[in-house]
Amino acid sequence: MSRTLKIKICGLTREEDVDQALSLGADFCGFILYPKSPRALSLERATELVSRVPAGKRVMVDVATDCQALERYRDAGFDYFQIHCSPETDAATLEAWSQLVGRDRLWLAPRLAPNDVFPIAMMEYADTLLIDTFSKDQVGGTGKVGDWARFNRLKSAHPQIHWVLAGGLSPDNVRLAVTSTTAQHLDINSGVETQPGIKDPAKLREVFRLLR
Repeated sequence: MSRTLKIKICGLTREEDVDQALSLGADFCGFILYPKSPRALSLERATELVSRVPAGKRVMVDVATDCQALERYRDAGFDYFQIHCSPETDAATLEAWSQLVGRDRLWLAPRLAPNDVFPIAMMEYADTLLIDTFSKDQVGGTGKVGDWARFNRLKSAHPQIHWVLAGGLSPDNVRLAVTSTTAQHLDINSGVETQPGIKDPAKLREVFRLLR
């Protein structure tokens, strides 16, 4: 691959998976604190795993985080804060998140149905926006590929934003994802698992072989 890619391995729950992801060259490690996720961690457990990750690579993942919780997460050693939220999230909430952690460390992931209009106002509060596959029953980790054409349109229209492509990325499709999109940052989760939260060593190795 000639393009420089950033790779985040998300939904990590075990020391051995964290260590392997880092040894293969992961740029970011994601830890999910949303209680309803099958990959959910307690803050205590997440903090244990985060201690294995070099500074600058630690990403907290949550849904519609309240400010008190976000403040705890900020103080727990995370570098970036990926928050999945409704595209209709009010400006006061977005501003509170941005002020707590800084727009340079806030990653917003609006849950966009195919016909939803992208909430352009979110760009005022975060430098990074993540586009994931929509599911009315699940937040992320769906294993389904998203709308790559829409990703390209958004990235082209708003080049000042750092765009992250997520949704069903696996050894079977990461090369196609890179050749079909302008993505420079990939978020990989369920596509390298044997079950939720348990990464497959062979799939992890293959993803990095294909992308690096």
